[in-house]
Amino acid sequence: MTDLDSIQGDFERALAGAADERALEEIRIRFLGRNGLIAAEFSRMSEVPPEGRRARGADLNKLKGFIESKLKEAQSGRSGPAARSAAFDVTLPARSVSRGAAHPVLTTLNDICDIFGRAGFEIAGGPEAETDWYNFGALNVPADHPARDMHDTFYIADCGLRIADLNSRSAIRNPQYLLRTHTSPVQIHVMEKRRPPVRVIAPGRVYRRDDDVSHAPMFHQVEGLWVDRGVTMRDLRGLLEYFAKTLFGSSVHLRLRPSFFPFTEPSLEVDVSCVICGGESRQRASACRTCKSTGWLEILGAGMVHPNVFKSVKIDPSSVTGLAFGMGVERIAMLRYAISDIRLFYENDVRFVAQFGALG
Repeated sequence: MTDLDSIQGDFERALAGAADERALEEIRIRFLGRNGLIAAEFSRMSEVPPEGRRARGADLNKLKGFIESKLKEAQSGRSGPAARSAAFDVTLPARSVSRGAAHPVLTTLNDICDIFGRAGFEIAGGPEAETDWYNFGALNVPADHPARDMHDTFYIADCGLRIADLNSRSAIRNPQYLLRTHTSPVQIHVMEKRRPPVRVIAPGRVYRRDDDVSHAPMFHQVEGLWVDRGVTMRDLRGLLEYFAKTLFGSSVHLRLRPSFFPFTEPSLEVDVSCVICGGESRQRASACRTCKSTGWLEILGAGMVHPNVFKSVKIDPSSVTGLAFGMGVERIAMLRYAISDIRLFYENDVRFVAQFGALG
């Protein structure tokens, strides 16, 4: 049998000469492995006289514990902070950390909601897949109304139709479901559940079959509704002027033009003085690509809620009046940041987003 003091001495000398983790592992296998020196000594216990086996076993266990603890200390020392720092040159310049930036559409949407929130409007939401009734019928747009052509809708065929019928004229002529073309259906959902007074805005994604430098098949809208006794066109103008001056600056001017929407009467288009030339191109006949030298930029549509809309949700139009407005968030963002192509918002180019400032 090998003298245990000799084994301990060999271990201490080997440990002192260990240069790396690999050497420590080799020492562990040599002394503590299945076929190592300690295991060999345990297997030879039968050679020890019976009266000396207890003491021999205790000494072996003590030596085994000693070797394990010393190996653990050596391994932790080599993987500690001092050892890790030795692997790096702390004098090198630090790596720069990229910071994200808020998307201009999200920033504009949040700012719009914040402005109307300060005016007492609550945020309401609704489904993006709507029925024909909520998207058109309840908003005073009958099945044969030419206003439907303006929306160029994505229709979802009825579940009862066969696949072969999905592109048939009957499926398109009598649709039941569609991707909402505006967030106006939220107004109907709200008025069905709540009686006036109602003051809500409905931000969200909408869908239309359109795609060019100023239109996208998916974009964002914010629509607003204010229903109460005595709401007038004066309230509408004051609200929209507050919105425009808060978003674009106190120097902008507002212009209201008569227009047509099936769900409002009277209806109007809302323009602001050009945020690029300040409206001066109209006076000086100078060229401004943003407003096309007109001095005005269209930002939204609005009007007084049509009596037929109230009737569709079982509200007496003689007891209340209401105003409504709707705007495209991407259009507002394009005007706000002088962006000429809406498709830049959705090309996932981090260089484009980075122009609008890092997140705090």
